[in-house]
Amino acid sequence: MATTLTWLGHAAFALEIAGKHVLIDPFLADNPAASVKPGAVAADFILVSHGHGDHVGDALAIARRTKAVVISNAEIAGWFSKQGVQTHAQHLGGGHAHPFGYLKLTPAMHGSALPDGSYGGNPAGFLITLPAGNRLYFACDTGLFGDMALIGEEGIEVAALPIGDNFTMGPDDALRAVKLIRPAHVIPIHYNTWGLIAQDPDAWAARVRSETQAVPHVLKPGQSLSV
Repeated sequence: MATTLTWLGHAAFALEIAGKHVLIDPFLADNPAASVKPGAVAADFILVSHGHGDHVGDALAIARRTKAVVISNAEIAGWFSKQGVQTHAQHLGGGHAHPFGYLKLTPAMHGSALPDGSYGGNPAGFLITLPAGNRLYFACDTGLFGDMALIGEEGIEVAALPIGDNFTMGPDDALRAVKLIRPAHVIPIHYNTWGLIAQDPDAWAARVRSETQAVPHVLKPGQSLSV
């Protein structure tokens, strides 16, 4: 069964894996680039990479509506749990077999304060091993770090990498990340939501094609990639 990755704009994804609906960082209602409203998305699981408002987004409202399980680090999971939703806490380097696949939290170089100022623990990326054995890596909000090469040793079919600069990697460092990770396919994210993170994804994709073996996919919000 194919896995479908749909980019919803900014860093938000909707995944369909083995009949399960998985959302990643569902920042939708206040996202000018979002392709869908929070009331229209399905969710069995919601992955929250860190505490910033453009990643926590609408996770609480969606979880309350759909009864989805929120998966994040222990601090963020605890924050959601206190608000009455189901959670599953993990931490960096730790993995767990969920119905959609084996999820490991990876390091990310960023901050993580929650919208109300609460401590949000360490930011994370997500490494998902699908039931078929292929792997997806969502770097989420991060700067470049050398241990991306270790993540790449897992064998990555699709990597989603931020290119927006200012808050995360920019195009140059994201290209270096592709060279470290060596994914078969790569999707640029976290750009053009606002002017401060405006980038030319097609120009970046051309550099990826020229300098690496990865196949870049520049998706518009709402477009999908199947693996």
